[in-house]
Parts: sequence; structure tokens; C-alpha cells
Amino acid sequence: MPIDDRSTDDVPTVTDRRPKLAVWKFASCDGCQLTLLDCEDELLGIAEKVDISHFLEASSAIGPGPYDLSLVEGSVTTAQDVARIRHVRAVSRRLVTIGACATAGGVQALRNYADVTEFQAVVYARPDYVATLATSTPIGAHVPVDFELRGCPIDRGQLLEVITAHLAGRKPGVPEHSVCFECKQRGTTCVTVAHGTPCLGPVTHAGCGALCPTFGRGCYGCFGPSDSTNLPAFVPLLRRDGMDTLDVVRVLRTFNTAAEEFDAASRREELR
Repeated sequence: MPIDDRSTDDVPTVTDRRPKLAVWKFASCDGCQLTLLDCEDELLGIAEKVDISHFLEASSAIGPGPYDLSLVEGSVTTAQDVARIRHVRAVSRRLVTIGACATAGGVQALRNYADVTEFQAVVYARPDYVATLATSTPIGAHVPVDFELRGCPIDRGQLLEVITAHLAGRKPGVPEHSVCFECKQRGTTCVTVAHGTPCLGPVTHAGCGALCPTFGRGCYGCFGPSDSTNLPAFVPLLRRDGMDTLDVVRVLRTFNTAAEEFDAASRREELR
């Protein structure tokens, strides 16, 4: 065995080591990773506090694990994805999923309601070259997840809060209320009350700053179901505001189509 002739002063202690951050991509559009890059000045501050060891969207350099915090974007859509996410979980002290693909299967989970082989035959000249699973599923369906950050894409302020909370050893202060609360905070007139516009705000997780209602449009549910969702009571209100069965199914099957609450409600509608 080689003898380590370094003095004890040269050996880094646990407190000297910066936490290692890793960012991983699965089936996705890269939008949530770009949100991290879009932090710009804040990202420089983060880089001073953590060692960004694995982030292929930003650098081809890869540092070895294990990693103190892994941010995972994208859904699981192949057998290789299943094996890889298990590896990521094994080398990560904390694993946070970011975005609708990672937390709810993403828009690609629309395949869950149809025959994937039929899709392959229509889209690809040689579908036998395409190796894919029949479903698109969130990361949490395969490995334990320490925190889910919703959104399509995620909010940069919430992302910075999650990273900061990890560095401080506390729970992230991400709101659990609905978009309606954000409308009230901004003083935005309710588009449903004022104009009869169908809006998913009452059942959608906050985080977007009530962007669509602020411009007179109903919420599309980009941040997934809120923690107090009651869709069996809410869907009749969508019908009251002019939606038919097909409209309701379509509005629930967008970015967070495989989220448990939205999925169950859309399937109930199809059985009507």
C-alpha cells in the first residue's frame, strides 16, 4: 500500500469540502436545466458554494460521485432510463426532481393513453430501431425522491430556494397553495368570476406568479395539481363554464397528464 506522506494540514476535512451538485437529464426538452443556466449572476454565487460536478448542459467535464444534491429533469421512457435513475439515486445523498416531466411524466405521458406501437409505426420508417417503454413515468415511480419541484418549466426563484435550502440544511420554502392565492397577491381579477373563463387555477400548484390569469387567460395547470386538489368537485365547475367532456379531458392532459389527480379525473371523464 502506498504511504501517504502528506501532512495533516494538507488533508481536506469534511467542513472544507464544498457540496457536490449534479444535474441529470432524462426524457425532456431541457427547459428546466436552462432555467438553472438562466439564473446567470445567481449561478455564479452558487458555483462559489458548491462544486458543480456533473452538468452536461453546461460543461462536458464530469466529476466523480457520490453527489450531495442531484437535480433530475425528465421522465423515464426506456429500459435504460430505469437502470440509470437507479444509479443516480445510488450515488446521490439528496435527489430533487425538477419540472413536470420528472414529477408527473410530462407531456410525453400522453402515450400512456394509447398504443405506443401504433405511434411508432406512424412516426418512424423503421420502428424496430426504436427501443421504448409503453409509458412515460415520473422519477418518483422508480426511486425515492427527496423533493419535487413542479412546473413546465420550473420557476428560477423556487429552484434557487431549493438549492439554498439544501446548503443551509433546511426544508425548502416552496408554497403549497394554489394559483388563486397568487392572483389575490397580485390583485388580479378572477377571470372565471369576471368573464366566465374556465381556469385550472383553483386546483393548480402555485409557482408561475399567476402569469396566464394576469393576461386574461385561464390557468393551464403548468405546475401540476396543488396539495389541496379536489377535482371531483372542481370538474363540474369547468362544465358550468362551457367545457364539454372532450374539453375537460384535454385540459387535464397537458404538461402534467400523468399526475395522479389529473390522470384519475381525466379517466373518470372518459367513462362518462
